[in-house]
Amino acid sequence: MNKIMSKNGLILACFALVVTAVVALTHELTKSDIAKQEQKYLLTLLEQVIEPTTYDNDLANQCVLITAPKALGRKTPQRAFIATKDNVPVAIAIETTAPNGYSGNIDLLVGVDLFGKASGVRTLRHQETPGLGDKVELAKSSWIESFKDKILTDKNENQWQVKKDGGQFDQFTGATITPRAVILATKKAIAYVKNNHQTIINSGNSCGAQS
Repeated sequence: MNKIMSKNGLILACFALVVTAVVALTHELTKSDIAKQEQKYLLTLLEQVIEPTTYDNDLANQCVLITAPKALGRKTPQRAFIATKDNVPVAIAIETTAPNGYSGNIDLLVGVDLFGKASGVRTLRHQETPGLGDKVELAKSSWIESFKDKILTDKNENQWQVKKDGGQFDQFTGATITPRAVILATKKAIAYVKNNHQTIINSGNSCGAQS
C-alpha cells in the first residue's frame, strides 16, 4: 500500500513539474508578443486622449512616474506621458484612479493641455455593473467623450458634477455613483496637471526606472 502511495505521489510530482515547466516556457515564448500588444493598446489609448497631430514625439516612451495619492487616487505611482511639439511640452496624458466607484476602483487615462482643458478621457479598468456602470467604457456608451474640450477653471469647478447635482454632465439611469466617481477623478487629475505640469515635465523618475 505504501509503495502504491509513494508511486502515485511520485507520478503527481513529476506531472506537476512538467506542467510548471510548460507554463513557464509558454510564458517566456509569448512574453514578447504580449508586450507588443500592450504597447499597441497603449498607443491607441494615447492617441484617443491626445490628438496625434498636436505632438511630434514618441509619446508612449516619454513617460514619468508620479506619486500623488490625494490627486490621483492611489498611493502607488501613476504614469504620466508628456506630449511635445518641437521639443516644447503641449499636453500630458496621466493615469488616475477613482477609488469610489460603485464596485471599486475605476482606472482612467486623462489627456489634458497645460491650461486645464481636457483633450480626452478613457477608462482603463473597472468592475462596474454590466448594463449600468459599464457605460464608462467607450465600447458601451459615448458618455466618456463628454469630457473632450471641457475646461476646468476656478469659476466653473462647480459645473464638474452630474446634472442631478447641478453640474454639466449626464448621469446614468440607475447608476449615479459611477459617473460621479469618474467626474471627480477626472477633475482632480486635470487640476493636478494644470497646477503641477512643470513638476511633471521636470520629473527624473522615468517609467523605465521603476523598481
